[in-house]
Amino acid sequence: MIIIGLGNPGNQYNRTRHNAGFAAIDAIAKANGFGEFKLSKKHNTLISEGIINDNKVLLAKPQNFMNNSGSPVKSLIKQTKNFTVIHDDIDIPLGKIKTAEDSSSAGHKGVQDIIQVLGTKDFNRIRIGIQPKQGKPDNTEEFVLQKFTPEEQKLLNKTIKEIISK
Repeated sequence: MIIIGLGNPGNQYNRTRHNAGFAAIDAIAKANGFGEFKLSKKHNTLISEGIINDNKVLLAKPQNFMNNSGSPVKSLIKQTKNFTVIHDDIDIPLGKIKTAEDSSSAGHKGVQDIIQVLGTKDFNRIRIGIQPKQGKPDNTEEFVLQKFTPEEQKLLNKTIKEIISK
């Protein structure tokens, strides 16, 4: 099983809304005692391996920018079709998650790139809501690169704990 979190590489993107997938992967690794993430040059991805519920799991954080996530994902999944992608979703309110399989990107450029590169939309996704209380912002590209407020971060952490418990 491979679980891939989407985000942008670099410390300047830590705690931004677009990096909710990376945050989820980090929390899953910590909660399950995974080792340190190491860069796989072959996949241009930070990876860590461990066991969850007696299953071998590879956690992955591609180091391409979000909108170019397809190539590292394709490289990672050559040996398996058992993978899940975790990513932010501006159409879902902050604090909520939704699962999806065999569905469109709904405008998420990172997911769209994966669909385009793989030639299919038939894969599992966990969509982490990042939409603010007042609704979807006008400039979503700017919004997703902003850092969570402390209040929003608490809500995100609660959401990620929900993902870990499943």
